[in-house]
Amino acid sequence: MKEQINNTLEALRRNNMAAYYVDTKEEAREKALSFINKHDTVAVGGSVTLNQLGMLDILRNGNYVFLDRYSVSDPAQIQRIFHESLSADVFLCSSNAITENGELYNVDGTCNRISAITYGPKSVIIIAGVNKLVKDLDEAVMRVKSVAAPLNCKRLNKNTYCAAKGKCASLDAGKGAQMTAGCSSPQRICRSYSVCGPQSVKDRIKIILVGENLGY
Repeated sequence: MKEQINNTLEALRRNNMAAYYVDTKEEAREKALSFINKHDTVAVGGSVTLNQLGMLDILRNGNYVFLDRYSVSDPAQIQRIFHESLSADVFLCSSNAITENGELYNVDGTCNRISAITYGPKSVIIIAGVNKLVKDLDEAVMRVKSVAAPLNCKRLNKNTYCAAKGKCASLDAGKGAQMTAGCSSPQRICRSYSVCGPQSVKDRIKIILVGENLGY
């Protein structure tokens, strides 16, 4: 695991992303906050990891302009916050998988998260537990189909094959880990797929890797 962590950190840095390792979620929280200035406009992507770190409460009670997607229920207001988030000073989220080649692999339904990761906010902070580490993109795709998507669909009460069976329909249909293959449910959360490789803006994306299992 130590070798995998070091290899991943080095690869992320080669890809022009700032990469850090901390042992605990408490240290991860402190590290993330060190990248946020007072009065910054801050937005977040949907993330179990951020909830586990208590980041949402800190942002709500801190000296920040927090674009709180969870403070409204009207779909039009939620969409407004998603659009405003693209011009935030800081965007926080996690990643579905991080490869040893220094790639970030993410799959979204609404796609506000992968949009913000790839373009818009001045700074993107990604916090991920070591359970998100994979060897390559093939393993990243499999991780989403067998772990991340099923658990998130169950958490969100989605009526999908993976929520009921614990794995993507494509894995039972003989299609293997074909990236976009899956169920036909209208509640499917696997809609768009993003791979972040070498970045043009050095250190815009900051990855904090945590030596604990966090999120899905």
